[in-house]
Amino acid sequence: MSSVMHTLAQASRRDFMKTTAVVAGGLMVGVSLTALKSARAAGTMHTPNAWVHIADDNTITLISARSEMGQGVYTSMPMLLAEELNVDIRNIKVAMAPPDAKLYGNALLGGTQLTGGSTSVRDGWESLRTAGAQVREMLISAAATKWNVDRADIRADNGMILGPRGMKATYGELAEAASKLPLPMKVSVKDPKDFRIVGKRTRRLDTPAKVNGTAEFGIDVKLPGMVYAALEQCPVIGGTVRSFDASKAKGMPGVIDVVQIPDGVAVVADSWWRANQARKAVAIVWDEGKGASLSHTSMLESTRAASKTGKPIPIKSAGDPEGVIAASNKVVRAEYVSQLLSHSPLEPMNFTASYANGKMLLIGPTQWQDGAQGAVAKALDMKPEDIGVQTTFLGGGFGRRIDLDFIVQAAQISRAVGKPVKLVWTREDDMTHDFYRPQSVHQLAASLGADGKPTAMTFRLTSQSVTGRVFGLPESEPDALMTEAAVAPYAIPAFRHEHIKHDAGLRVGYWRSVSHLLNAFANESFIDELAKSAGQDPYQYRMSMLASQPRFANVLKLAADKAGWGKPLPAGHAHGIALMEGYDTYMAQVAEVSLDASGGVRVHRVTVAADTGRMVNPDTVEAQIQSSVVFGMGAALMQEITLEKGRVQQTNFHQFPLVRMNEAPAIDIILVQSTEKPGGIGEPATAVVVPAIANAVARLTGKRVRKLPMTADAIRMA
Repeated sequence: MSSVMHTLAQASRRDFMKTTAVVAGGLMVGVSLTALKSARAAGTMHTPNAWVHIADDNTITLISARSEMGQGVYTSMPMLLAEELNVDIRNIKVAMAPPDAKLYGNALLGGTQLTGGSTSVRDGWESLRTAGAQVREMLISAAATKWNVDRADIRADNGMILGPRGMKATYGELAEAASKLPLPMKVSVKDPKDFRIVGKRTRRLDTPAKVNGTAEFGIDVKLPGMVYAALEQCPVIGGTVRSFDASKAKGMPGVIDVVQIPDGVAVVADSWWRANQARKAVAIVWDEGKGASLSHTSMLESTRAASKTGKPIPIKSAGDPEGVIAASNKVVRAEYVSQLLSHSPLEPMNFTASYANGKMLLIGPTQWQDGAQGAVAKALDMKPEDIGVQTTFLGGGFGRRIDLDFIVQAAQISRAVGKPVKLVWTREDDMTHDFYRPQSVHQLAASLGADGKPTAMTFRLTSQSVTGRVFGLPESEPDALMTEAAVAPYAIPAFRHEHIKHDAGLRVGYWRSVSHLLNAFANESFIDELAKSAGQDPYQYRMSMLASQPRFANVLKLAADKAGWGKPLPAGHAHGIALMEGYDTYMAQVAEVSLDASGGVRVHRVTVAADTGRMVNPDTVEAQIQSSVVFGMGAALMQEITLEKGRVQQTNFHQFPLVRMNEAPAIDIILVQSTEKPGGIGEPATAVVVPAIANAVARLTGKRVRKLPMTADAIRMA
């Protein structure tokens, strides 16, 4: 097998070759659309961030820059490539990219190599298609030269380059010659009307491996000579070790070492079971720090107080809403509160680290490859280039694996003992040491005119800033990830939307749908309150204010029609409706609910209409909507993290339940066929289902629950 590659950035390319085993020969092309445009303008070479490899044996590999955590990118991204290469998607393999933000940065997330924000397909939509088209054109050019025929007489189809008079060759046979050609900077991608793969329902490529057990998650990683670690952390997040006595633990079977790291005391043993048993024998005196007095109620009180005294940061405004409200005879005011939540993916936090000879290899499930590299480099005073990161499948992420604490811990333990170490957290470790979805307080007010429609509205969100913690966003600057869906689409003459950042004292993290859920719950519940105050049907009330918002109006009508809005329901059932735009996806939902014997909410059916722009794989879109609805139901009805004396009180799923199969509703999905740019689909349904349920509960019971979760007790007390 020859080893010839087309290179765009030699230095980065060499780094790539050092760390990627799949690169054994053939043709490789990297493409960055953003950089490509810059290169065209400046006449300079661009920095690649997506890579295609064609081996001499005709194997095509996509080097994926995005982690696969169940959202289907190991299928949707190859579909984009296969479309332009004119090959069967099943001929494309996927390998995970090493850390290199210059090559693999996510343009929609500021250029860092991060998977999140429902950006994977949106970020790859043009760049991967361009990469495929470039490779296709290079193969055709190579064939034209080899056969001495006109390029116009050659075409690429089904993995073959076909020429006149029966000439043909596989892509692999032409890969070496193609790799010697200059990269075509101007290529035409297919007109969507010619798509043969994109937009078609396609079975996931990673399903067989996940069904037959060959898929490797972080928990499956094994290295020669590897040992196992369990970490005891302070029960108060942020607390540190004052002293410890490990004499008993060191005498227990299988224990190799006991080491202190900044976050706690790790027991290293020849099996994880033994490490975790011995961990309980370590006597530790903690300095619990300033978090020892924290409670969820004190956090909420401080957030509510900050909403009155903090400095608002504008989001969007028009007119003089305060003046209009002050002069109105009919004003509606409400406060909505969202709770602390844990991510709790089914695969608990784990990572494997191997330190030797000044180099560190990290293997495991992460959403942020260059972040992991940088964090470990900083923590251990190493050079980033001495740290490799290999990403496995993720057993759920939901934003938790954007954080890097468990990776740094594994690296610290490995360097301390000088061996490859797999650190595994228990479920209890995970639930009590998360980076939690923050609490939020929303204060809304609106004046109603003679027709019942709002003449003015104010909206103030107060919460912690996750972006401030993760990326160091200055306190005075707007946080776009706090204000998602804060501005609803309705025609209101005067309005003011603003947010206040308040550090309530607990570390917080990005959680599926981020602030969309917080803001959509408040906005869409409040609109229902306005409709009730006006004595109008909530569906018609919304529709009357969407005349200039055709995509919103369309999904609202589709959802209402499909759900049978306004038609009789079984006794004791009610409908609730809500809508939102998020990640460039427009969505409306209708939830049908009743109350069970205990007074808890039973969700029977959720009808979803989604305009997500041009779809790559409708199967994946539906699956994401289904999973999001179920995920959001947990936040709406049953989940809450509480603290007393700085300690998280929930330790496992018996106290922080997930929606079970017998609790899952029927989910009807209407997908709008659209020619708009692709929208993200991994998260918006999580947000919309919450106000849809809340509005249904209010119609059913006559009680408005303004604080999540909507438990039986919360409904009774409303």
